[in-house]
Amino acid sequence: MKYLKMHLKMFIGIAAATVSLTSAVSAFAQTIKIGEINSYKAHANFLGPYKKGMELALEEINASGGLLGKKVEIISRDDNANPGDAVRAAEELVSREKVDVLTGTFLSHVGLGVTDFAQQKKIFFLAAEPLTDKIVWENGNRYTFRLRPSTWMQVAMLVPEAAKLKKKRWALVYPNYEYGQSAANTFKQLLKAAQPDVEFVAEQAPPLGKVDAAAVTQALADAKPDAIFNVLFGPDLAKLVREGSTRSLFKGREVVSLLTGEPEYLDPLKDEAPVGWIVTGYPWNGITTPEHKRFLDAYQKKFNDYPRLGSIVGYSAIMSIAAGIRKANSANSEKLVDVFHGLSVDTPLGRINYRSQDNQSTMGAYVGRTGLKDGKGVMVNYQYMDGAKFQPADAEIKNLRKAQ
Repeated sequence: MKYLKMHLKMFIGIAAATVSLTSAVSAFAQTIKIGEINSYKAHANFLGPYKKGMELALEEINASGGLLGKKVEIISRDDNANPGDAVRAAEELVSREKVDVLTGTFLSHVGLGVTDFAQQKKIFFLAAEPLTDKIVWENGNRYTFRLRPSTWMQVAMLVPEAAKLKKKRWALVYPNYEYGQSAANTFKQLLKAAQPDVEFVAEQAPPLGKVDAAAVTQALADAKPDAIFNVLFGPDLAKLVREGSTRSLFKGREVVSLLTGEPEYLDPLKDEAPVGWIVTGYPWNGITTPEHKRFLDAYQKKFNDYPRLGSIVGYSAIMSIAAGIRKANSANSEKLVDVFHGLSVDTPLGRINYRSQDNQSTMGAYVGRTGLKDGKGVMVNYQYMDGAKFQPADAEIKNLRKAQ
């Protein structure tokens, strides 16, 4: 009998230990899944650094214990710069991979496609990069938030500098899709309000990625503008800069240019980078705030490289989702939406908030001039513009925002 009791105790002990170990393994095996969609093949200059920023954030989160006691995983898909492919990727991530939230997208029309998907499926979506105002205004919905400062915000940061130039005749050049059209319309609207006598004497809107730089340059020159507002980026920007410099388009003319101060677009130009343009951008090697220094040191240690703006966006997107999950104590979309209204997040560019009015973050941007240093384009005479100070009136946003 004594022998039987001893074996019974041993069996109970082993069973209890097995249950405990199984529970521990099961808890460890549980993950919070972030589904991420982007145009990696089409826009590698921006999205390579962006992915590194996400990886750094993920490493820091998991090293500190994950979220809600669970490991965090990012499952990425390429959208081929196509809205239809992006929606199919989102469907696969949600239905097959069982992701908890969605994030990412780069191009505005692609971001709008996933915005609509998020509304239909009632899943939380943080649009990290696309700049179109429609994502948080006309096409805005309860489930979609946006990290980067919008087209309207960044144009509003540039317009005071444009108005100071007191140039009357302006020409515009922009890619002919949602982002470019929105930027051009906003610039005309805001500059006209700041300088009523302004004239817009020419507009060139080449297809995205298919600019005929010679024809565009000639058309702009023929209009004899006093100044130019540029929205082209990536390879299109490089072609315009090279052709415009060859044909002296920019000689004696001021240029105000959206995004051109970002390393992703300045670096490929090397010593051909324009000098004196007024731009939005990211002067990574001149920002001395403690939060940016901590990020810069960690990024360089992990990747042996300097960050680009994409690195900031990728890092801040994942950190925003993490902050929301911690505050909600859940990865449930409905609970995340509730806590994201007014959510504060610490980023390498300082603390930002997600506005209740339109689900837009208050992340800002740097405004300055372009210059050359050591055979490379840089930003000079720059200043950080707080995104909270560059927003339309709440009443106007309420009129623009149709879906909640």
